[in-house]
Amino acid sequence: MSTLARLQEVFRDVFDEDDLTITTETTADDVDDWDSLLHVTLVVNVEAAFGVKFTSLEVAGLKNVGQLMTLVEEKQT
Repeated sequence: MSTLARLQEVFRDVFDEDDLTITTETTADDVDDWDSLLHVTLVVNVEAAFGVKFTSLEVAGLKNVGQLMTLVEEKQT
């Protein structure tokens, strides 16, 4: 399964939307209910799903799902 497909599963779980579709260009503005609390929940769930840990600086610098995907892949190598 691709990183983007696995991320989509995490997003669907966190936002409780079975039909949520994300792309590399998706931002918080594109997803209903994406607030600061769900952002933290999302980060924790992504870390758990991929077995990685992010620093607060890394998370703060993310602009879209594509950058998150790249960060996950970098952490896994």
